[in-house]
Amino acid sequence: MSKSSPRLIAAKALIHALCLTPLAILAWQFWDVFRTGSDALGADPVAEVEHRLGIWALRFLMIALAVSPLRQLTSQAVLIRFRRMLGLYAFAYATLHFAAYLGLDLRGYWLQIFEEIAKRPYITVGFAAWLLLVPLAITSTQGWIRRLGRRWGLLHKLVYAIGVLAVLHFWWLVKSDIREPALYAGILTVLLGWRLWTWWRKRSSAAMRSAAAQQ
Repeated sequence: MSKSSPRLIAAKALIHALCLTPLAILAWQFWDVFRTGSDALGADPVAEVEHRLGIWALRFLMIALAVSPLRQLTSQAVLIRFRRMLGLYAFAYATLHFAAYLGLDLRGYWLQIFEEIAKRPYITVGFAAWLLLVPLAITSTQGWIRRLGRRWGLLHKLVYAIGVLAVLHFWWLVKSDIREPALYAGILTVLLGWRLWTWWRKRSSAAMRSAAAQQ
């Protein structure tokens, strides 16, 4: 399927719409709370805004990580065309999550973030995850892929560490009811376990072929 294929363009438009829907709903509810004082965002609107942006960042990260296994299982190479888009949406929601914390929680006292990072482990790992996402977002273009060559693949393996840090951030943030972060930890374990298994299988096959060639 070529880049100009109507089906691919339609699929990308649909994915853009789906990815933007949670943000649109949240923005509408936030405006409703601001305008009418409704309880659309619950008793603590600030915490709800931060939570929703953060959880969608984590979801898009998990979906982006699931693209390669799905491509391998279904033999649908076209799926890889959506991975970068999903990764960028993960970064966008993570950035909005961080911005909401700075603007709504710290309320302009932005220098306090350094004290929070040093004092609160869940903020430390969350900030580290966002910071590692920045170079991946910047180098996601075709130009950077050409400039970095093989180093691009090595750099973007940071996404595995980002996934671990993001889940850990959520786990430490929740503190009591860990069922939801445990679910994402399980999903991440499966996704990383699949990659480890495919790597081991390829290495074993290469070793067997090498041994057979020497006989």
